[in-house]
Amino acid sequence: MALPKTALITGASSGLGRGLATHYAKAGVTVYAAARRLEQLEALKAEVGATLIPLKLDVADADGCCERVRALDQECGGLDLVIANAGVGELSNGKRIDWPGVHQTIKVNVAGAAATLCGALPAMVERGRGQLVGISSLAAFLTLPRTAAYAASKAFLTSFMESLRFDVEHTGVAVTVIHPGFVKSEMTAKNKFEMPFLLETDEAVRRMAAAIDRKQKSYAFPWQMSSVVGLASALPKPLYRAIAQRTR
Repeated sequence: MALPKTALITGASSGLGRGLATHYAKAGVTVYAAARRLEQLEALKAEVGATLIPLKLDVADADGCCERVRALDQECGGLDLVIANAGVGELSNGKRIDWPGVHQTIKVNVAGAAATLCGALPAMVERGRGQLVGISSLAAFLTLPRTAAYAASKAFLTSFMESLRFDVEHTGVAVTVIHPGFVKSEMTAKNKFEMPFLLETDEAVRRMAAAIDRKQKSYAFPWQMSSVVGLASALPKPLYRAIAQRTR
């Protein structure tokens, strides 16, 4: 499988984004590693080398993000791979709902991800090649207490990607949506609950990169957690609600 020549990865200053940027840059891909925290990106470049190019980008500014991605595609001669990874994972308790927190989740996980992909897709279709990747979550398939904003944002991304695939699958552009379970990261470190089947970041990156390189349409992992989610989704709604309530 031939690797892409150029890649844009958002949310590259930490966690899965940092791991994916490192993986592809070390493999010789010219990686535009994008995030708000430029100092972390510069530090990563010092570790990885010249194939990693830091790019200051705030996906929460969706209009600006879309324009910057479109301009970057022209500047670099065409992006072969775009990974919309940037995301936030704050809890949203309906009893104490906080609009600024919900709004930030929507701006980053919904508008920011869509803007990233929309900035790159038209030129990919015109060239007849390229790959879009959206980092969703197993949370897209289930509703749980205190996860309204996050789970809904990932459900949006999953539907968005799958619908795009219908439209572009015969143009030469591949669309991949990844559904990770719990992975050790800066974001999950804030969780105060036990995370079943927790994966190390390096192992998660290895699995994700393999799925991306295969141009797999959808990839959910780890299988243990994916199986639990699948079984829970198949339960009668009253029974599932009774079980989910216990996760409070």
